[in-house]
Amino acid sequence: MKRKTHSFRKKLLGCFVFFTIVIFTVLWLLQTVFLQSFYNSMIIKNTVKAAEKISEESQSSDITSYIDDLSRKNSVLVFVTDSDGNILYSSDEYKKAHKFRDVPIGAPDKEDDTGMRFRYRELPENYAEFLAAVNASDDGFAELKSEDIYVCGRMIDFYGSDKKSVLYVGTTLNPVGSAARIIRIQLIWVTLLSVIIAFVLALFMSESFSKPVSQLNEKAHKLGENDDGADFSEGFCAELDELNRTLDATSEKLKKNREFQNELLANVSHDLRTPLTMIKGYAEMIRDISREDEKQCAEDVAVIVEEADRLTALVNEILEYSELQMSDREAVMNDVDLSETVTSVADSFGKLYSKDGYIFERSIADDIRVKGNASRLQRAVYNLLDNAVRHAGDDRWIGISLRTDNDKAVIEISDHGSGIAPDELEHIWDRYYTKRQRGGRGVSGVGLAIVKQTVGMHDGSCSVSSEIGKGSTFRIELKQYRTKPI
Repeated sequence: MKRKTHSFRKKLLGCFVFFTIVIFTVLWLLQTVFLQSFYNSMIIKNTVKAAEKISEESQSSDITSYIDDLSRKNSVLVFVTDSDGNILYSSDEYKKAHKFRDVPIGAPDKEDDTGMRFRYRELPENYAEFLAAVNASDDGFAELKSEDIYVCGRMIDFYGSDKKSVLYVGTTLNPVGSAARIIRIQLIWVTLLSVIIAFVLALFMSESFSKPVSQLNEKAHKLGENDDGADFSEGFCAELDELNRTLDATSEKLKKNREFQNELLANVSHDLRTPLTMIKGYAEMIRDISREDEKQCAEDVAVIVEEADRLTALVNEILEYSELQMSDREAVMNDVDLSETVTSVADSFGKLYSKDGYIFERSIADDIRVKGNASRLQRAVYNLLDNAVRHAGDDRWIGISLRTDNDKAVIEISDHGSGIAPDELEHIWDRYYTKRQRGGRGVSGVGLAIVKQTVGMHDGSCSVSSEIGKGSTFRIELKQYRTKPI
C-alpha cells in the first residue's frame, strides 16, 4: 500500500512538472521565436487604425491637431497630399522639429499663424509607388509592406481642400533582436526561479493530495472491521470528505451485516438443531423399536411431521425476510380491503387452532380500505396472529380488532400470555431477536421484523404494549384509503 501511495505521488508530481514545462515552452516561443512577427502585427494593426481614425475625422476643422496627436501617440508618419503629390499637411512624432526660423533658399516653405516660416519634410521614396497603388485600388485603400516599412492610406476629403486628397500613413518595422536578447536573459532567470518554486510547490501539493487518498485507501481495506484503520482529517476537499462519510456509512452497514450474519448462524443453527435431532431420533425409533407397533409408529411419525413443519416454517420465514431485504423493486400498491384481509387470516387461524381450544374474539369493522400490497399485508397480520398463538396464556384467548382512528386503520392483536419484559420491548421488532423463542415456542425470530418492514413499506407504524403476567397487544396503524360512505 505504501508503494501505491508513492506511485500516486510521483504521478501527481510528474503532472505538475509537465504542466510547468509546457507553460514555459509556450512563453519562450512567444517571447523569442514569435516576438518579431507579433510585434510587426501589432504595429501594422495600430497603423491601420490610425489611418481609419484620420479618414473619419478628415473634414473636421481641427483635423491637423488630431493628426499631430495620433502620429505622436502611435509613432507614425502622416502625409496628406493632393492627387499631384503636393503636400497639404504632414506630421510625425517629432512635429515641432520641422519648424525653422531660417529656411534654406529654394526649399518649399510656408508661414504659420504666428508668422514663423516652416517647411514640411520631404515625401518618402515609396510615395510614388503608394500613390499608384491608391489610384489603382477599387475602394481607394492601399498598403505597401517591406521588411522594415509598412505604409497604408486612402483617398479622403480633407478639410480646406476642394478636391480629393491622399492620406499616407507609414511606420517602421524595427527589428527586435536586441530586445529579444534582453528578454531571453530575463526569461532564463525567471524560468530557473519559477521551476524551483514550481517543483517545491509540486512536492507539497502532491504530498497534500496523496495523504488523504492514502488514508481513504487504508480505510477502504478495513471496511467492516472493528479497527477502523487510518483516521481521516476532513477539510481537504468536499469530494474526499463525502467519500470518507460514504466509507464510514458502508463500514457501519458491513459491521451490522456481519453481526446479523453471526446472530443468524447462531440462532438458526440452534433452531435447526432441535427439530433435526428430534426427526432423526424418532426416525431411528421407528426403525429400531416401534415399526411393529402401529399405534406407537403413528405417534412417532406425527412428531416427525410436526418437526418437519417447524423446519419448513423456519426456512420460509428466513427466505421471506431475505426476499424483502434483497428486493430491488417496490411492491405494487393497490386499493386493499383491509377488513376482508384481516377476516380471511382470522378465519384461517380459527379453523386451524379452534380444535385445540383457542378462542379468537373478533371486532373487525367493515369496508376499511388502505393503499397497499394485499399479499404482504396479509403476511404481516398472519405473523402477528402466529406470534399471539405461540405466546397465548392458559386461557388460549386471542383478540383480533380492526377499527378506524383519526383517518387511520388500526389493527390490534392481543393475548393473555406471560407478557414481555420492559427491557425487551425495544428489541422485539429486531430481526433474529429470539429471546422469547428460547422456550421452544418460536421459529426464526424474523416474524416481527417482517411485520415492521412491511408496515414501514406502507408508511405506517407498529407498536406493542405489554404487562408481565397479563399479556401483550401488538398494534399496526395504516393510513386509511377509503371508508364506506355514510
